[in-house]
Amino acid sequence: MATLSPAADRARLSVDAPGAAATTAAERTAVAAVDGFWRRNFTQLFGRPYQSPRVAGGYRGSNGPICAGQPALAFNAFYCPSQDFLAWDENLMDAGYQRVGDSWVYLVVAHEWGHAIQSRINRYQVSLATELQADCLAGATLAGAQRDGLIRLQPGDNEELAATLTVLADTYPWTNHGSHGDAQQRVASYNLGAGQGVLACIAR
Repeated sequence: MATLSPAADRARLSVDAPGAAATTAAERTAVAAVDGFWRRNFTQLFGRPYQSPRVAGGYRGSNGPICAGQPALAFNAFYCPSQDFLAWDENLMDAGYQRVGDSWVYLVVAHEWGHAIQSRINRYQVSLATELQADCLAGATLAGAQRDGLIRLQPGDNEELAATLTVLADTYPWTNHGSHGDAQQRVASYNLGAGQGVLACIAR
């Protein structure tokens, strides 16, 4: 996946070689693209101002930020609603990058940002299936960022995105089927957002 904006990043393409530096570069560009999409579109969609969540960024193992008195988990990514920040274990990002590709990083960032969006809309608009809604919002975000010229999908990105959802659904205990849905449900939710936009993800 390539980032086209902001101007300082316009010439930076996705980094194909796995490793910590490549993962960090993908994280930085994913954050810029995802936040850029919501800055452009949130107020028009929901009629209220948008404020970016804080990105606490990466940690290693269990050395992450504390959320509501709870320590960060190893190999996890999460949004902390009480303090309005996102964080992720770099070991998770590195492993996903090496196993799937840079689309893993974009999807994890977009999914956790989806939880930040849930905290910014009316409670009745938040689905009971919050994780699947976050997948839907991630699809709407990345597809919308592409339409807005913030990123450009490269050959194989769609396959990487589907693989990421499948791996997350089937591999990690904190993404169990009961709370996050199975691989088929997660891919379907992502595709709903990607195909129909943000409002298709919003509970009525």
